Amino acid sequence: MERRWIPGNQFTLLENGEEFFPRVFACIANARREVIVETFILFEDKVGMQLHQALIAAARRGAQVDVTVDDWGSPDFSEYFLSSLKEAGVRIHAFNPGPRPFGMRPHLLRRMHRKIAVIDREVAFVGGINFSADHLGDFGPEAKQDYAVEIHGPLVAEIHRFCHAALAEGLRYAGPRRQWWRWRKQFRTDPGQLPHSGPAEALFVTRDNRRHLDDIERHYRIAIRAAKKRILIANAYFFPGYRFIRELKRAARRGVDVRLILQGEPDMPFVKTAASMLYHHLLRAGVRIYEYCERPLHGKVAVMDDEWSTVGSSNLDPMSLVFNLEANVIIRDRGFTQALAANLDQLTCDACNEITLASLGELKGWSLVQSFLAFHFTRRYGAWATLLPRHVPRLLPPAPNAGKAVPAAFAGLKERKA
Repeated sequence: MERRWIPGNQFTLLENGEEFFPRVFACIANARREVIVETFILFEDKVGMQLHQALIAAARRGAQVDVTVDDWGSPDFSEYFLSSLKEAGVRIHAFNPGPRPFGMRPHLLRRMHRKIAVIDREVAFVGGINFSADHLGDFGPEAKQDYAVEIHGPLVAEIHRFCHAALAEGLRYAGPRRQWWRWRKQFRTDPGQLPHSGPAEALFVTRDNRRHLDDIERHYRIAIRAAKKRILIANAYFFPGYRFIRELKRAARRGVDVRLILQGEPDMPFVKTAASMLYHHLLRAGVRIYEYCERPLHGKVAVMDDEWSTVGSSNLDPMSLVFNLEANVIIRDRGFTQALAANLDQLTCDACNEITLASLGELKGWSLVQSFLAFHFTRRYGAWATLLPRHVPRLLPPAPNAGKAVPAAFAGLKERKA
C-alpha cells in the first residue's frame, strides 16, 4: 500500500539523548492508556533503567505497555529486569529470538532496526536514538551524534496503526498461546484521525522484507531528482544503490549544492577502504563530502531545498536498504527543514573536515584494487543475500541471561520490594 501525505502535523527536532530521553520519559510518565516502544537496542545501563522504571510505573497506573526489542541488538537482560517488567504487566517482545549456535544468530541479516515510541496515541517519537547511555555526551568520546523527532497531529494515528499491525503480525507466528488476535481487534477498531496540530505535511515510510522493500530509498531518490538548490545528507553508513549515487551526481552537475556529512572514523576499517572509491567517484562529479570527527556519527537525516526533510532509523547502506526493518518520517515544512538545516550547517562548521581530491590522493596500484573490491562487494552483497529464504518474523518473550548479575542500581529496588 502506498503511503499518503498527511497534513496538520507538528514536529520538534531532538538532538542526542540529552534532548530525546527527557521528552520520552516525561510523556511516558503522563501516559494514561497505552505505551508502545520499538527499539533496536535496550541496555541495562542508566538510560535503560530509567525506561524500565517509567514503563513499570505506567503499567501500574493501568496503561497497556508493549515493548519490542531486537534479539540481536538487545541480547542480554538479567532475570530481574524481565521479571519486574512482567510482574507490573509490561509485555516485552523480542524480534526473532532463538538459539545461537556457536554464539551466532541464525537470522543476523533480518533485524528490527526501528526506533519508535507512541504514547496514548497522542504523541509519537521516530528517529535513530536507541535506549542506551552511549547517546549521552557524558558517555565520553564514543558518545553518538544522532537525531529524533517528537510528533503531534494526525501522523501519530498512522504510526499507532502501524505499530499495532506489526505486533499482530509478529505475534501471529509465535504460537497459539500468544493470543495475537487481541492486537488485530485493537488495530481494526482504531478510532480514526487526530486533530491538526501544526503546518507540516508528512509521510511515515517503512522498509520491510515483504511489501515495502525499497520505499525509503525511493523517496530519497524522488527528492534528489526534484531538488533545485540544495541537498544535505548526514548518514552514519553511506553505501546506497547505484541509482541513488547516479541521482546525486546528476544533481551536482545541474548546479545543486550537494553535501554529505559522513563518519570520519567508522567502526569497521573495511568501510573506510570501500569509501575511498566512493569518495573519488562523487567528488569528481562536484559532490562535497565532510567527515564528522568529533565523535561517532549515528544520525540518519537529510534536507532537500527549503521544505523537504527526513529523520529516521535507516542508514543508506545495504543493511538498512535491503535487510533491516526501518522507519523514517518525511516532512514537508519550511520551519522544521530550516531548523534541521541550521543544525547540520553548524555541525559542518564546528566538527567536520572537508574531504577533497587533493587530500585523498590518487587511487592507484594495490590501493585501487582494494578499494574497488571493497566498494563493489559492499554494494552487491545485499543483492546476493536476498536469494536466501525470507523467514517469517516472530515476536516472543526474551529469555533472561542466567549468568547476568542484577545491576547495582536494581539491587536496592529489589531489597526494598522484599
